[in-house]
Amino acid sequence: MTTAARGGRGRVTSAWRKRLEIAFFVAPALALFALFVIWPIVTAVQLSVFRWKGFGPLVDFVGLRNYLTVLNDDVFVDSVVHNLIIVGGSIAIQLPLGLAIALLLNRKMWGQGLLRTIIFVPYVLAEVVAGVVWFQLLQPEYGVIEGLLGSIGLQGPEQGWLGDPDLALWTVLVVLTWKYLGLAVILFLAGLQGVPDELYEAAQLDGASWWQVQRRITVPLLGPTMRTWAFLSMIGSLQLFDMVWILTGGGPANSTTTMATYLINQGTQSQNFGIAGAASVILFVIALVMAVLYQQLILSRDTRSDVVTVKKTKTKMVIR
Repeated sequence: MTTAARGGRGRVTSAWRKRLEIAFFVAPALALFALFVIWPIVTAVQLSVFRWKGFGPLVDFVGLRNYLTVLNDDVFVDSVVHNLIIVGGSIAIQLPLGLAIALLLNRKMWGQGLLRTIIFVPYVLAEVVAGVVWFQLLQPEYGVIEGLLGSIGLQGPEQGWLGDPDLALWTVLVVLTWKYLGLAVILFLAGLQGVPDELYEAAQLDGASWWQVQRRITVPLLGPTMRTWAFLSMIGSLQLFDMVWILTGGGPANSTTTMATYLINQGTQSQNFGIAGAASVILFVIALVMAVLYQQLILSRDTRSDVVTVKKTKTKMVIR
């Protein structure tokens, strides 16, 4: 056997070894992904085309009738609107507030670590714990919030903050801001650590004001972090269930119903698993479409920037 033949066989063996190594390490992750993501999606799609009460075989095929029922249900349409309000409200409130707190905590001050911990603690609390605590705080008769308002001569709504259909959704949004603001602050603080101090020093030497430094240096360099956080906030808001279920259960009068609480109500309480399956598929499609659009319209600019940077670096290396 010639040396060239041996070398060719060795390269083939090495290539197959690499493929087997990749398959060995990727297979467990793919198996878990198929078990906990692909299989539930396929099951939901299967249930969505049957009328099924939770027992017996799937024999009552109804096609797309469940989807038409869901899309024509005013409660579901309202739940989509509520989810979109929570998406927009969460980003509009938490983004500037989280950025302001991050800029404040990024300065050297006494008790800096303690303040960061206090801000982040609500996020690490379980949703059940946080929801029960706020449910008790917002009670109209014995709640702490009502007592504080009474001590300064004010009075809350007669039906309570969670019992008034006009205020319930906004009250839930306030609780969600308290719960998830810590994630935005921590991510922004991490992004601020990557801003070079030399840029701040150069701006100060040029006579730039604090506001100009933040607008021209901090915010642009923190853009990728803010866009990533906004994506996570959007997806989380579309899938919101825990806090709403604990605080209001979707009430009063369906004023806080989300897509997740709607499908749970249809599935576990009304035993309409076909309707619940159709609602879950619609929720998945809405989240997927919004995620893809966000990726293409907003997150893609970070990818393009990285590609341009790499091309410029390679060009400089070639010139040198």
